[in-house]
Amino acid sequence: MWGCGPKRHAVKGKYARGTYKPYRVGGHTYYPLPSSKGFVETGYASWYGPNFHGKRTANGERYNMYAMTAAHKILPMNTYVRVENLENNRAVVVRINDRGPFVKNRVIDLSYAAAKKLGIVGKGTARVRLVALGEVKSIHDGTVAFKKTPDFKHGDFYVQVGAFTSKENAFRLRNRLRKYYSGVTVVKGYTNGHYYYKVRVDAPNDYNKAKRLERKLESEGFQRAFLVAR
Repeated sequence: MWGCGPKRHAVKGKYARGTYKPYRVGGHTYYPLPSSKGFVETGYASWYGPNFHGKRTANGERYNMYAMTAAHKILPMNTYVRVENLENNRAVVVRINDRGPFVKNRVIDLSYAAAKKLGIVGKGTARVRLVALGEVKSIHDGTVAFKKTPDFKHGDFYVQVGAFTSKENAFRLRNRLRKYYSGVTVVKGYTNGHYYYKVRVDAPNDYNKAKRLERKLESEGFQRAFLVAR
């Protein structure tokens, strides 16, 4: 078994040059967080191994299946994360240097070495808890110095529910959502030679509450709903 992660996608962005712009995979847009401070997440971990060994990661490094690294969809590159296997209480610390996994309910894609230490190589996946420890500033004599980072947990958030080329369809959805939510707006944008009408719902300033709104909208059938930090 070479790994239980999904087929990996080339991420279009500028991570290797130090920027953290939004990127699209499988029709979904992901918005990397500006900071990892206070980040905690629970979900399923998978791993990837020999088929990707030596290939470029999203930040430009060569993937080393024997290093303690991992892929995450939105955490800043070079964030150190404590990963605890909730099924056997084993824990490891990994560094984020790639993007993924792009499968629903999976929150992290581990290197082979990390997955082996957590005891999930044979099984393929396991329920885990992630706690971000911080972003690396420098490493000297084996000591890791972390950057001082702002708290990402409070900000100006909204959930984009849909994007339409038809203005009428966008306003129809807006009117429907306004029956149940406040702060529903339509914003006109221009992308790839086309105008789009994006339907947005204002979210709470607390990140965790904003994520709950995103999940609520998804559960109501808006599968492409996603959270955005302004």
